[in-house]
Formats: sequence, structure tokens, C-alpha cells
Amino acid sequence: MTRSFRYYDLILGAFVAVLLCSNLIGPAKVVMLDLPLLGPTQFGAGNLFFPLSYIFGDILTEVYGYALARRVIWAGFGALLFATVMTWVILALPASPNEPFSAQLQPALETCFGGGWRIALGSIVAFCVGDFLNSYVLAKMKVRMGGRHPWARFIGSTVVGQGVDSLIFYPLAFLGLWSPATLLAVMTVNWLFKVLVEAVMTPVTTIVCAKLKQAEGVDAYDEHTDFNPFSLKR
Repeated sequence: MTRSFRYYDLILGAFVAVLLCSNLIGPAKVVMLDLPLLGPTQFGAGNLFFPLSYIFGDILTEVYGYALARRVIWAGFGALLFATVMTWVILALPASPNEPFSAQLQPALETCFGGGWRIALGSIVAFCVGDFLNSYVLAKMKVRMGGRHPWARFIGSTVVGQGVDSLIFYPLAFLGLWSPATLLAVMTVNWLFKVLVEAVMTPVTTIVCAKLKQAEGVDAYDEHTDFNPFSLKR
């Protein structure tokens, strides 16, 4: 009999919500902040919230194990793929001439959501590969460390997962459109920012994991887990 958990579905829903919002709403706006040491820095607004998906991934793997985290990653992949296809279909449909704001609405929607196939492909592939690597590294580090030093695996897995995410997304989306120097600078700044968010949130992540382990009565160790990313076995 497969065991059920009280909070697993809630975390799954939160993960998918953060993923969709950060990929659909966030990329529409580039912000500039005057940061200490870095000075005026531009980045996509979605980067403020996208790291939260990795934090949820850390919690899922740390508490429930790689196999259950894998199912959530595939749920996020399916939701992101559906949202992308739905966006393309809606933008391609002809606007009604009877709509009073159709002349302004269509260009606005295309500006906000019509990021192009390269950005969509980059987002989906980078998310999938980066999240699986994040979960895999965390699970392996937990076994190797015997469950000690959770902060090290939270940050370490994010360094790897977010690094690969950036290495995949930015070249797929912008290679040939941006200069190599700009591409490298944006990749580096965004990677460091996402790792910084993980580091700042690590105390909260650690507390949430401890509370969940106590409430669910589980603390998974992936000692004999099949790490095949294409399996949906629990």
C-alpha cells in the first residue's frame, strides 16, 4: 500500500504555482537595482521568485526523497509545457473586432507573453535538467553526509542545479542575439543571485524540513533509489 502524506500535495501545488508565475509573468519585465558592490544591475524580474522553486525542490527531496520529488518535477514540466502551448494558441487566434480594446490588447499580450520559441524552449529544458540535477545532488549528499549539515547540501545542490540551468537557458534563448560578453555577464549575475537567495533562505528551509519530517513521520534517505529521471515510480 502506497503511503500518503498530509502536506506533499500542498508543496506540489506551491512548486507549480511559483514555476508558472516566474516563467510567464517574470520575464516580461527587466528591472534595474543599484546593488551594493555591483552598482546598477539589470535582471529579469522573474529571477526574484524563480529560486523559490528550487527551495521547494530541496524540501521535497530532503523530506520525501528523490522519487517523490521527481514526480513533482514532471508535474511542473507538464504545467510549463501546457502553459507555453496555451499561450502560443491564444496569441495566434484572431482578436474580435468587436472588442473595444482589441487594437491595444493584442500587442500588449504579445509583448508580455510572446517571448518566442527559443525562450520557451530554453525555459523548459533548463528547468527540467536543472531541477533533476538539484534533486539528485541533494539526495546523494544527504546519504554521503549521513543526514548532517543540511545547509551544505541545500546550497551545494543549488550551485549545481542553478548553474546548469543558467548554462542551458541563456545560450538557448539569447546566443547570437546578445554579445558573448553580455551573455556571460548575465549568466554569472543571475546564477550568483539565485545561489544567494538559497543561502539567505537556508535557515528557513532547514526549519521547514525539520517541521515537515516531524509532522509527516518521514526522513527519506535515497540509499537504494532508482535515479532514472524518466521513471514515475514512488
